[in-house]
Order: sequence, then structure tokens, then C-alpha cells
Amino acid sequence: MRFSVNIPNFGDFADPRNVAKVAVAAEQAGWDGLFVWDHVLHRRHQGRPFGDPWMLLTAAALATSRIRLGTLLTPVPRYRPQQLARQVATLDQLSGGRVVFAAGLGGPVEDEYLSFGDTAEPPVLAERLDEGLEVLTRFWSGEAVEHHGRHYEVRDVALLPATVRQPRPPVWIGGFWPRRAPMRRAARWDGAVPLFETARHGVVPDVAEVRELIGYLGKHRAGESEHPFEIVLGGATPPDPAKARDVIGPLHDAGATWWDERQLQSGPDLDRLSPVLRRVEAGPPVV
Repeated sequence: MRFSVNIPNFGDFADPRNVAKVAVAAEQAGWDGLFVWDHVLHRRHQGRPFGDPWMLLTAAALATSRIRLGTLLTPVPRYRPQQLARQVATLDQLSGGRVVFAAGLGGPVEDEYLSFGDTAEPPVLAERLDEGLEVLTRFWSGEAVEHHGRHYEVRDVALLPATVRQPRPPVWIGGFWPRRAPMRRAARWDGAVPLFETARHGVVPDVAEVRELIGYLGKHRAGESEHPFEIVLGGATPPDPAKARDVIGPLHDAGATWWDERQLQSGPDLDRLSPVLRRVEAGPPVV
């Protein structure tokens, strides 16, 4: 099992220097990854400064040499694929192939889409997500792309450099369980990053629901079991290793492959550097 640290891209973490501090502390303490949020607007947290996630991750990449880096998660329909492909490939080159790309619709859709005159219709956004992922992965190859889709047009364009990892960086898909469509999408890629209707950001999910989800993913990955597939769960655990093991052990036994350490979204420490650093410096759980 691998272990990552999860931070928002606002508050104290709008400053790339603070993100670099967390990244260095995570690498030194034995964590395996650092993931940041990708929001341009979240009205629940309005009034705080927000940082661009790719610039924040650039600071983390320059300060580290081992840990995986990425967003959890990027709302692909909010981006132009060519812009996003460049950002991800540049970070992957800079980090020596350490990027993990997590994607989804994002949200709240009213904030991230409607506030800027875009649609908030989930079926349309889902179409743009699927088509956008197809275009992104082709751009990351470095080869010429010709694409004529419902939402995106590309006319004989090759974007260089390609990503270090080929045929692409790992692609994880997020969504809320028990909604089935996002997890069917995840089954087609390299990993699932579920949130749960009963366990929002920072809350440890119920083991029975995790088993149900993993069983559902397994059915939709028939014939693809030879390819590695990550099950990324998250929540807030105590710094005491024995207590943390009691929390994570049953989830590991159920099939989780990553634990993503998160502050409670409703808690006071979500976007504050000092309490996050204390938890990071205490080290990851031991299973």
C-alpha cells in the first residue's frame, strides 16, 4: 500500500513555497505522493487566496526527487485539452516521470462552470471528459493528432515534449459512489479515486461500501486484470501508527492500494500549513 498527502490549492497552500515545504516534509517522512486540489472557484471557501495547481506542483517537483505528484482531481471539461496536455507533460518532464493524472467532472459545477458562463449539465460535461481524456492521451504520445469530435477539433498537431511515462502517465478517475457511471469510466483507465455519499472529503469510508465498490469495478474490468489498477481511498487518520493501522488495515484487506491522507473539509485545519505539516512529519500509517 502507498500513502499520499492531500492539500487544497487555497488558503496557506495558495503559496507555492508552502506547498514545497509540505512536499519536502512528505518525502523525508516516507510518504509516496502529494496531491493538490484543482479549483478556480469554490464559494464555500471564497475569500481565501487560490493558487494554480500546476504552478504549485512545479514548486513541489523542484523541491523533491521521489514522491509522486498530481491533482486530485482535475476537471478536464473546464480546460482546453491542448493547454492541459502541455501543463501535464511539462510537469512530467520536470519531475522525471512522477506525475499521476486524476480526472473527473469536478465541482461544485455551479461554481466552477456556471459562474463563468459554461454549461453545468452533467451529461455534456461527461461527454467532454471522455473526449478530452482521449485527446489528452494522444497528445501525450508526442505524435501528430487528428481529431474531429463532438466537442474538440485537432488538425494535425503534435505537442512536444511527450510525457516521460509512455504510453501515458497513470490516469485515475474520481466520482461519488454509489453513482455507477464514474466508476465504469474509472474501470477503463488506471485507477479509481472514489468519494462516498456517506463519507465526504476527510471521512474514512465504510469497509462494506468499499468492498461493494471494488466488486463493481472488478466486474467492469473483466479481461484487464493483468494491468495494474489502483484503488485510492482517503480520510483523516491519527498520527499514532497503531491507531492509524486500525483505521486503514480493514480497507487495505478489502483491496485499497493507496491511502490519501486528508483533512476534514469542514474542519478548521483544511488549508492551514502548521497542522498539515505536523501530520505529515509524523509519517504515513504502517499497515
